[in-house]
Amino acid sequence: MSRPAVSQHLRVLKEAGLVIDRRAGNRSIYRVDTDGLAKLRADLDRFWSGALTAYKAAVEQPEEEVP
Repeated sequence: MSRPAVSQHLRVLKEAGLVIDRRAGNRSIYRVDTDGLAKLRADLDRFWSGALTAYKAAVEQPEEEVP
């Protein structure tokens, strides 16, 4: 992977709040932002909880009720 591609990916992750960077001379050191990752996890948990609940209801619906 090229250096510009890595930089672009890191920039997107930073804008999304998933990584934090700090300058060290002429380099940027990146690390995971645990708060951002926790927010992402909470969003995914909410999404999948609703999606799986709807899927379960659809699967458990008696066949004659399925349109």
